[in-house]
Amino acid sequence: MRPGREGAGRGELAIRPVTAELLPAVLALRVAPGQEGFIETTAQCLAEAEEEPTWRPVALCDGGQVVGFAMYGRYRNYRRVWLDRLLVDCTCQGRGYGRAFLGMLLERLFAEYRCDSIYLSLFDDNRQALALYESFGFAFTGERDTGGEAVMRLRRAP
Repeated sequence: MRPGREGAGRGELAIRPVTAELLPAVLALRVAPGQEGFIETTAQCLAEAEEEPTWRPVALCDGGQVVGFAMYGRYRNYRRVWLDRLLVDCTCQGRGYGRAFLGMLLERLFAEYRCDSIYLSLFDDNRQALALYESFGFAFTGERDTGGEAVMRLRRAP
């Protein structure tokens, strides 16, 4: 069964701030073999969020279980809102969590920032993530970020 807003039999899907209680589970999250080069570890992400207070790291939860991680924000003085990180633990991939949480995150970002567009970046060979983002309407802008990743943009539907 693919989870939607309600969890896959365990509980309700929720996006929660990374608290001291959730921190060990967030730090234990891992991507599948072969995906390591596509995203930083959660420890690296949290360290980056410590240095850049506009980043908001969140735990992606199914009931009481942390199944993933995301980080978003309006980076420094830029006007753009970024979905900077999104990962689902390797033990939970293939169950629809990525799709469910991406939808929830996009709703949250459009509402929280009252923005017209959301940006993200990814490596060209990250085909699984690319297919997911394109299915939500993200399109390449032709830009590259500071790490050489291709920038994608989603415009809010009118």
